[in-house]
Amino acid sequence: MKATPLSNCERRFLLRAIEERKRLDGRQCYDYRNVRISFGADYGCCIVELGKTRVLAQVSCELVPPKPNRPTEGILFFNLELSPMAAPGFEPGRQSELLVKLNRLIERCLRNSKCIDTESLCVVAGEKVWQIRLDLHLLNHDGNIIDAASIAGIVALCHFRRPDVSVQGEEVTVYTPEERDPVPLSIHHMPICVSFAFFQQGTYLLVDPSEREERVMDGLLVIAMNKHREICTIQSSGGIMLVQDQVLRCSKITAVKVAEITELIQKALENDQKVRKEGGKFGFAESIPNQKITAFKMESAAVDTNNVEEQAEEIITKADPPSEVFAKPILHTPGTAQIGEGIENSWGDLEESEREEAAEEEGESEAAAFECRELETEDTSTMRETKKDEPIVLSDSEEEEVVILEPQELPKKTRTQTNSKQENTSKKAFNKRRKKKRAAR
Repeated sequence: MKATPLSNCERRFLLRAIEERKRLDGRQCYDYRNVRISFGADYGCCIVELGKTRVLAQVSCELVPPKPNRPTEGILFFNLELSPMAAPGFEPGRQSELLVKLNRLIERCLRNSKCIDTESLCVVAGEKVWQIRLDLHLLNHDGNIIDAASIAGIVALCHFRRPDVSVQGEEVTVYTPEERDPVPLSIHHMPICVSFAFFQQGTYLLVDPSEREERVMDGLLVIAMNKHREICTIQSSGGIMLVQDQVLRCSKITAVKVAEITELIQKALENDQKVRKEGGKFGFAESIPNQKITAFKMESAAVDTNNVEEQAEEIITKADPPSEVFAKPILHTPGTAQIGEGIENSWGDLEESEREEAAEEEGESEAAAFECRELETEDTSTMRETKKDEPIVLSDSEEEEVVILEPQELPKKTRTQTNSKQENTSKKAFNKRRKKKRAAR
């Protein structure tokens, strides 16, 4: 995805503001944006914010064989990545001209300036040396990537600690941080880049250009310098011609800015080391604010525990005495006893809502029982109507059980119960009729 180009109106507005020595963010021509440094939980990890430009730096190390032409020196490797997360104009996995130029400038600033003692990275000459790898990731792009990347790189290298090693004969032992304290890198000086943007063929000069100012500038001058006023590298791009006085003026401004940034870096490193020794809150966690809507955290308040007994006695004396009147005990049934102050127990009592639910349940059960009775009566009446006109058939076989259904109508709701005597007489009459029929056959 290509970056959105500036319109002619925006371009004219920016150039007109620069001619009047005004900037969009309210800075003066030689003002630098605020630099903020925050460290990670591990050594060698940091985030540097230059205004809204953010760069993440991470340093790692491993034991590798040295280069054949330099058997006693360690290896330094630098890599800068521009991801689409920083700006939509950056494409992943593609080496653009800007990325190649930035990587070369970082290598010239950090490697060619000899700021790191590479001979101290040698473990066994010609066999094993430390390879230090610096990875830089651009998190947000708002102009002046090279300055933010150079600050993040040197801060991460100063903050990094490599594992301690020992050599006994041909055996090399690498110790963990729990066994031995890690060893910092040997750094001679801190080279820091400062960028200058030129407009109208070098007529106007701005320090630390923003992303919009970079789009309308005619040329760019980058000077890398340490606090000892030693120029480590210098690069001009854009095809503009600069006179000697302009370069000298830029170098003087660079010396002032580098001294301020170096002091800021040293204070940040000292504060982080102090907090780690004290066991306080360090790393990216310190940059997370505690005041959140979802956090219900109260500040700890000091409690005075002196003269607690005297204060308790005063409270007791000022309080009202307990009442000596007790309720009479209530005996629910004879032979029961009650323990306590004699107040009636209300555990078994139902609340109003529970009483309403119980009444509703009783009403529903009564309605269901009434419906069941009506269904039973209807069934019995239909059975009687169907069997009313059927003839009574007596079976001749002795094995089968004979049942006589008398077509007498019973009342719908109540059933008449016969006495035991009536049952006996009906059985005797039935047996007599059965014997007569057998005798006639």
